[in-house]
Amino acid sequence: MSVVTVEGQKPLKVAVLGCGVVGSQVVRLLDEQAGDIAARVGAPVEIAGVAVRRLDAPRDVDVPSDLLTTDALGLVSRDDVDLVVEVIGGIEPARSLILAALENGASVVTANKALLAEDGPTLYEAAEKAGRDLYFEAAVAGAIPILRPLRESLAGDKVTRVLGIVNGTTNYILDKMDTQGAGFEEALEEAQALGYAEADPTADVEGFDAAAKAAILASLAFHSRVTAADVHREGISDVTSGDVRSATDMGSVVKLLAIAELVSTGSTTGGGPAEPGVSVRVHPAMIPRTHPLASVREAFNAVFVESEAAGQLMFYGPGAGGAPTASAVLGDLVTVARNHRQGTRGVGESAYADRAVLPMGETRTRYHVAIDVDDRAGVLAAVATAFATHGVSIQTVRQEGRGDDAQLVVVSHEATDAQLSATVAELRDMDIVHDVTSVMRVEGTDE
Repeated sequence: MSVVTVEGQKPLKVAVLGCGVVGSQVVRLLDEQAGDIAARVGAPVEIAGVAVRRLDAPRDVDVPSDLLTTDALGLVSRDDVDLVVEVIGGIEPARSLILAALENGASVVTANKALLAEDGPTLYEAAEKAGRDLYFEAAVAGAIPILRPLRESLAGDKVTRVLGIVNGTTNYILDKMDTQGAGFEEALEEAQALGYAEADPTADVEGFDAAAKAAILASLAFHSRVTAADVHREGISDVTSGDVRSATDMGSVVKLLAIAELVSTGSTTGGGPAEPGVSVRVHPAMIPRTHPLASVREAFNAVFVESEAAGQLMFYGPGAGGAPTASAVLGDLVTVARNHRQGTRGVGESAYADRAVLPMGETRTRYHVAIDVDDRAGVLAAVATAFATHGVSIQTVRQEGRGDDAQLVVVSHEATDAQLSATVAELRDMDIVHDVTSVMRVEGTDE
């Protein structure tokens, strides 16, 4: 590996934890761009070691054997390590290793969304106590710079909503269902064949990955502690070809959305306006094809931010992959290396607002509901009454006859999730209703 010297400057040593898809690209870029990185930091940045599970495992890059070690804790505890890059993922041993690194005086760059969403405050507090940086741009949306704009660029603004496609696997599947008419299983198999989906795709298709990212986005946008457990989560495994066709008929497309927004909680006991709460959710939704997020294709990601002063902002790009994610890691590494050399720190945790995370039942949006019913007089009126009983106003109704049966497709005005759930429960108890075959939220409209 090449070593670049900057005259009179002591090299900064970086320990890399993990040498898989992302870690191998971090090692490659650190070597190939050593000169530029040294110039930007003001000192050389050299690899002190690379922690791996197996020394003999095949890798995408050639790493000198003297840099490889299976003793990750020993590596981050070395006195000469200034910076640590963690790209092994998961909760443990990543948490213990990051805490050990901070305690030993190293700044940390991580791509670990699951750990940040579960126990971010512990890491923030450790970084604060150690006087070191904790940066994690690569944890959400790969190469897309979204976390730093929320933490820094928009620090003087008030963000009101973040709406994003933050999982490339599910976006690829839904895109193929929309553009090629593929079923869910067929599109999933194609995603797996191309390497977009894991052999066990649960984390992606059931929304766990997106929920962790939504928690991080909400925490930064609204200056409050939000964990993955706070996020309402629904995946895409129940999305059918019929749902996709219905969206097309409405001039819409189905996307798995991560949504974080400020929501009014009414008035205080004194009669004044209450501080808004935070709603955070991940679920499939229909959005108009005219919305910027509707054009996000294949495995790409995009995040749409709304704020009071800046208005609407959109961040778009590759949301996964070794090189794109490594690009975000290296961007953070240059910043924390510069801070380390100058004896300063970057932005830490901002949770001063301490806003409450509201239950899903209080979230308001529109709904698309497909109902199989008897095809006879009075059915439509009875269904409309069920909606009205629970305060859900109907915007449009479409009916298709199917012999003795019919399907009603109802699109509502805005209502709370609790109101819609009560409506669906009543519909399913009605003799004239065979089944409520689909319930999907409608987002991205002006209503």
